[in-house]
Amino acid sequence: MSESRDKRPIIIRRKKVVHNHHGGSWKIALADFMTALMALFLVMWILSVATEEQREGVAEYFSTPLMTAITGGDRSGSTQVIPGGGPDPVHSDGERARIDTQQQTRPSEQQRRFFMDLQRRIEAVIEQDPALRELRQQMRFDLTPEGMRIQLLDTEQRPMFALGSDRVESYMRDLLRAMAPLINELPNEISISGHTDSLAYLNGYRGYSNWELSTDRANASRRELVEGGLDSAKLLRVSGFADRVPMPDTQSDDPVNRRIELLLLLPEVADRIRNPGVLNGPGVPSPLSRRQDALDGEVNLAPVQQFTESLSRSLSDE
Repeated sequence: MSESRDKRPIIIRRKKVVHNHHGGSWKIALADFMTALMALFLVMWILSVATEEQREGVAEYFSTPLMTAITGGDRSGSTQVIPGGGPDPVHSDGERARIDTQQQTRPSEQQRRFFMDLQRRIEAVIEQDPALRELRQQMRFDLTPEGMRIQLLDTEQRPMFALGSDRVESYMRDLLRAMAPLINELPNEISISGHTDSLAYLNGYRGYSNWELSTDRANASRRELVEGGLDSAKLLRVSGFADRVPMPDTQSDDPVNRRIELLLLLPEVADRIRNPGVLNGPGVPSPLSRRQDALDGEVNLAPVQQFTESLSRSLSDE
């Protein structure tokens, strides 16, 4: 009995333990995250060490529409990636329509370089003259769709003109005459505009007002530029805007709104000012003239004729 009991098989039951794990998927996610983080740091480092011209080139590259990049077309007609081209990147109707309707002008790369070189030379001349060095804080240079704009701003401590007058202060005169030969080296035509704050004269706008003052100050600046050597044939427009165009993010009575703007016009902008044209193009009557012709044709002259005939009959009877 004991011998048969010893021969019975011994069964060992072990509980199977299942370990839940994600395999290696977390490693892939971590690698993707580290790659994206490295790319971000590389972009930030490149932007920090790049020059202004290099950053502008990168911005210009990403402003090219996808359709233009694929087809290798001209990049000068478009400034944004999303609006141009329509839903199909190789379909050009949307891009062409956008260019035709907006006709946006932008300085070319060559014009941009000329403008930036002019700014550097003006700043160098001002820096070399101790009397003009303090005026650098009252100057603004920027590029607009019309061209390069140079703004000469007023302050309470150092106004450019006598209070309520177009009499140019001595340092403003020296600044304009120092800039004139440098501006004269560029072929661009020039527009000069005067601006004031909202502080009005006692008689309001009935007599001499900010309109006259802003125009007179722009004209006084023109005289100083010509006296400094600027070719008067390059002057295309001298105008005054009173207080109607304040500086961004300023109150209308802020002294900084008393300013003179010199605008070196792009050639196509100067052509539009010189030849404004009409909406329909040359030789095509405007909608207003067609409307007037239609009204003239709709005039009913029958009552007038009837009155004339009755008057003539009554006179003949007498």
